[in-house]
Amino acid sequence: MYDDINGPRSVSATPLELLRTPPPKERADAARNRAAILDAAARLFADQGVEAVSMDKVAAAAGVGKGTLFRRFGDKAGLAAALLDARERVLQEAVLSGPPPLGPGAPERDRLTAFADAYLDYALEYLPLVRMSETASPGARYRIGAYRFWHRHVAILLPRDEDAEHTAHALLAMVDAELLTALLPELGEERVRSGVRRMWTAAGRA
Repeated sequence: MYDDINGPRSVSATPLELLRTPPPKERADAARNRAAILDAAARLFADQGVEAVSMDKVAAAAGVGKGTLFRRFGDKAGLAAALLDARERVLQEAVLSGPPPLGPGAPERDRLTAFADAYLDYALEYLPLVRMSETASPGARYRIGAYRFWHRHVAILLPRDEDAEHTAHALLAMVDAELLTALLPELGEERVRSGVRRMWTAAGRA
């Protein structure tokens, strides 16, 4: 039996669309301020590192008052979480309705490999923030709503004659932020990407 968008639904009764991160509900001017703040934070975090960026710097770069920034996000941890939420939604929408092979319309094995590449793009660009969110407390990674989305999507794309739910967890373990942080200095990004792609491709062909 097949899901209208993403293939077999035997892995779980929850439609993938219901697992995506919902966008915040806010006025148009508030949404513009939020977008400006998140764009500024993303630039500063990438250029200077998370630890070196103050809330004052973000407010100045976004062209908003400090009060606005603190009311919206509370502190830097809240700002980081909101930034990840926004970037996760972009990837989720690409999975649900973007062009193939990441989006619908390509063979499942091609979508699986495309997702591995796209997830690594996201995780490596925001690695300090992803690591912080995944290690905030024991097991935090698996309680994040986005992880349930990633897991469901991967499991749907895997061959049905295997334990897809377990295999999906195993594949996602390869892109765990803590593991990526440990491997990058030793292996380099190219080898990490090549290894992930090789293993995910093999799983899709099993």
